[in-house]
Amino acid sequence: MTTLRFTVTEHDTAIALGSGDVPVLATPRLLAWMERASVVAVSDGLDASSTSVGIEVWMRHRRATAVGRQVDVEVTEVVEQDRGISFGIVAREVAVDDSASGAGREVAEGRVVRAVVDRASFLARL
Repeated sequence: MTTLRFTVTEHDTAIALGSGDVPVLATPRLLAWMERASVVAVSDGLDASSTSVGIEVWMRHRRATAVGRQVDVEVTEVVEQDRGISFGIVAREVAVDDSASGAGREVAEGRVVRAVVDRASFLARL
């Protein structure tokens, strides 16, 4: 499965993104990271004429993460559906005492659904 590691910066906070007034990882940034993991997970299976587009998301942001901390975003499940591919995703804060393991507290869980489309046809409809 796909796992991406991110470090929370000042640019990732609720203050910076306008989604709150505290300097912690913003929900919109976390959602973007989860979508990025789904893009990476599906991209290897696509030819150059295809791409994937997000069509549905659900996320539960469970706890705050401070600036400077690392978060692993892992695709834990991939399920093909009628309208696309569904990705189960979990985000975990990397444990301070063992940053290489990625084992830490759960920050969020979610699901991203992406549709695979022909790139040229998709852009022509805009």
